[in-house]
Amino acid sequence: MKLVTAYIQPDRLHDVKKALYESRIYKMSVTNVLGCGQQKGYVESYRGAEIEVNLLKKVRIDIGVNDDFVDSCIEAIIKGARSGNIGDGKIFVSPLEKCIRIRTGETGSEAIG
Repeated sequence: MKLVTAYIQPDRLHDVKKALYESRIYKMSVTNVLGCGQQKGYVESYRGAEIEVNLLKKVRIDIGVNDDFVDSCIEAIIKGARSGNIGDGKIFVSPLEKCIRIRTGETGSEAIG
């Protein structure tokens, strides 16, 4: 089991979800987050004062998947999120030690579904 965490542009969320559904991946958690990477932010003027905005809006998607679905999950996220511009995002894959479905008490691969 793996935990796939992706940080993407907010406007690409619909395309990423569509690509994941096409890959038979339906379960995910989505969170609005702030962060910065190579984009480094931007400077804007507000009431005559310059403000440096270096934390940009992103969307974080967390998906617990069985080992068979890791590659298709990553490919789907890339397909939906890639624009070719700086700031498209990042994907992190980490081992998922344990998963428990609270309703039934199932553990491991059965709990992920």
